[in-house]
Amino acid sequence: MPKVVVDVMPKPEILDPQGKAVHGALPRLGFSGVTDVRQGKRFELELAGEVTDEVLDQVRQMAETLLSNPVIENFEVRVEHSEGAA
Repeated sequence: MPKVVVDVMPKPEILDPQGKAVHGALPRLGFSGVTDVRQGKRFELELAGEVTDEVLDQVRQMAETLLSNPVIENFEVRVEHSEGAA
């Protein structure tokens, strides 16, 4: 079954308190070298049938109207192929 992934991230100019909290916790847990953290959302959509340009356009509409807030978030739509698929 084809899987389409929608990654949603806060726009760069939007404050990300959850990302800042994770960034602050990493050194306390012994992890170093991380200069910034942004936290987002990932949606995996399993679709019936072939993933065509029309289907991807519909997924983009879903992302614009339901999965993201276009005022403060950016999103990316991509097809994820399962391992072992030709």
